[in-house]
Amino acid sequence: MRFMTKRTRTILFFTCLFLFLSIAPLVVFYSMGYRFDFDSKKIVQTGGFYFKVWPKSVRIYLDGELKKTTDFFFGSAFIENLLPRKYEIQIQKEGHHLWKKTLEIKEKQVTEAKNIILIPKNPSFTILGKEVEDFFFSPDREKIVLKEEEALKLFEIERNIKSYLIKDISDQNFKELFFSADSKKILLKFETEHASEDILLSVEYQLLELDKRPFSPIRLDFLDSEIKEIFFNPKDSSKIFFLKNGELFEGDLEKEEISSLLLKDILAYQILEENIYYLDNSGFIFKTDFSFKFKEKINAVAFPIKNETDYQLSILKNFIFLQENKNLYLFNSDSKSFEKFFEPVKSLKISPDYKKIVYFSDYEIWILFLEDVFDQPWKKAKEKVFLTRFSEKIEDCFWYTSHYLIFNTVSKTKIAEIDDRDRINIYDLIEFKDSKIFFNENGKKIYVLSGGNFFVSEKLLP
Repeated sequence: MRFMTKRTRTILFFTCLFLFLSIAPLVVFYSMGYRFDFDSKKIVQTGGFYFKVWPKSVRIYLDGELKKTTDFFFGSAFIENLLPRKYEIQIQKEGHHLWKKTLEIKEKQVTEAKNIILIPKNPSFTILGKEVEDFFFSPDREKIVLKEEEALKLFEIERNIKSYLIKDISDQNFKELFFSADSKKILLKFETEHASEDILLSVEYQLLELDKRPFSPIRLDFLDSEIKEIFFNPKDSSKIFFLKNGELFEGDLEKEEISSLLLKDILAYQILEENIYYLDNSGFIFKTDFSFKFKEKINAVAFPIKNETDYQLSILKNFIFLQENKNLYLFNSDSKSFEKFFEPVKSLKISPDYKKIVYFSDYEIWILFLEDVFDQPWKKAKEKVFLTRFSEKIEDCFWYTSHYLIFNTVSKTKIAEIDDRDRINIYDLIEFKDSKIFFNENGKKIYVLSGGNFFVSEKLLP
């Protein structure tokens, strides 16, 4: 057996030592996420992507290369050791629209997209009724009132039962419907025009109690044509509030009479839980409870009131909006005054998580964040985001989830995300012309009225 000489052993030792000292730091740096970026010709630290997607088991592509499939249990995926730069992301699943966005990886950071919803292609719809002219959802989202040409019907969603509320309304002009907060009562408004030298308008209100069968409408003669802005008392559905000639009254539906005069010189009011906010003709907004014993002035600077102008109050979380015709004003808690916010406004609605508001006109959709958002993309309270603009008129808009919107234009129903990083993904859900829609959060289904046909979709969300 031949043994290595001392010189050979020394050379071998120092060779191994050199290799160890050369390679070990590289291994350590590699494990710490350091890489050599050939594009920038320098050493950088890597980052990663974290995705959470519904439905589960979707494929994630980065720059056209399949990188991962989200897990079956949580629908999430973490892709690490990515060089800091922009990546084109595509998330795919058969039967669903593609989610596509370009996002940037920064050194030592994880870029997140945790609220991705893939929209189904060609969802199935079932017809619930024909010759339907209008529909109205109850506050509990469990009942629908259908207005047909000659009748009003009640559709109970869980029981899948349709029944007559009023069999014949052919000689009455149905105008409005008001639900009680507990969804157990309906107040109906009918108008009839009488042709004469001066056109006279007669108004009739009828009360229906939905938990009493058979349905029997009660005519309420103490309500007349000068009544407006009717709200059921949320604590007692046998009572209603309404405005008449600038005065706020309470009506008793059981006694069928006006029970009390509550406030004078009122232009608009809004009920929120156990409080009432109201605007009087001095331009000040007050807050009171149902006892009306105490009142708190909200604005220190009077809002300039215009004659013969419609005003509407909207209280959403801690934000107070005042609408003057199509002009929307927002209360500034610092200056104690109202500031011009948006015009021309069509409607505004709060998200299911109560953290943001969507507001829109005939052609634009905007988002207002009500509080700081610490998930990506980060947003600050009171930050406004312009979402999209269309050439077609926007009819209505609902929250699909707290991170997606569903809305209809003249010809299509669409779904859009609110993640404004890079392009905003907007999808055509289905084509219905001149439609009215309602997205029911309870059943995760969309209801559509188009051409006299009333449709309901399959379940669109888990």
